[in-house]
Amino acid sequence: MSKKELFRRYVVFISGLFFSGVGVAFTKHGDLGVSPISSVSNVLSLKFPVFSLGVWIIIWNCILLTAQIVILRKEFKLYNLLQIPLSILFGWFTDIGTWGVSGINADSYAVKMILLFVGIIILAFGISLTVIADVIMNSGEALVKVISDKIQKEFGYVKIGFDVFCVIAAVLLSVIFFNGRIEGIREGTVISAVISGFIVKFITKLIRKPVTKIIEYKL
Repeated sequence: MSKKELFRRYVVFISGLFFSGVGVAFTKHGDLGVSPISSVSNVLSLKFPVFSLGVWIIIWNCILLTAQIVILRKEFKLYNLLQIPLSILFGWFTDIGTWGVSGINADSYAVKMILLFVGIIILAFGISLTVIADVIMNSGEALVKVISDKIQKEFGYVKIGFDVFCVIAAVLLSVIFFNGRIEGIREGTVISAVISGFIVKFITKLIRKPVTKIIEYKL
C-alpha cells in the first residue's frame, strides 16, 4: 500500500469519526435517547456532569479498547493503541457537534423524532466510512469487529447485539445512579439499537465501491 493510499484511508476514517460524532450529537439534542453505543456515556454524563458527553465517550472507548485486549490477548497489535488518540478525536467531534446543533429548536416531539432519525443515519454513514477505510476503527466498532471475527458472524448483526448490550448496561447504571429511575435512555435508544446495524449494512454496501475507488485512485 502506497503512502498516498494510506493517507487517503486515514482521511476517510477521520471523516467517519466526524460524522459519527455529529450523529451522536443529533440524537443527544433530540432528547429521546442517544445512540446505543453512547448510552452508557450519556448516563454517566448526566450523573457526573463535571465531564461533557464527549469526554465520557473517550473514557468509555478506552474501556472498550481494554475489552479488545482481553479478548485478543497476544493477538492484539500495538498499532491498535492508535484508537486512544482517535477516540479523543471522536469525543471532540461529539462535543463540537453538540455545540453545532444546540441552536435547533427541539420542543416538539416531531422535531425530536426527526433529529433522532437524522442522527441515526449520520452515525451509520460515519461507521460505514470507518469500516471501508480499513485502517483502524473507533474502539466500539473495533470491539464489534473483534467479536464478529471471533464468532464468524456478520458485522452488522453483531453490531445489533452489541447495541442491545450497551442499552442494558446503561439502564442498569441509570437505575443504580438515579434511585431506580431510568434517565438518558428512551424510545430513541431502543429504536437505534434495533435499526442501526441494518442501516450500517445497507450504507456500507451502497458506498463501498465509490469510496474504495477514491481511496485506491492512482494517477
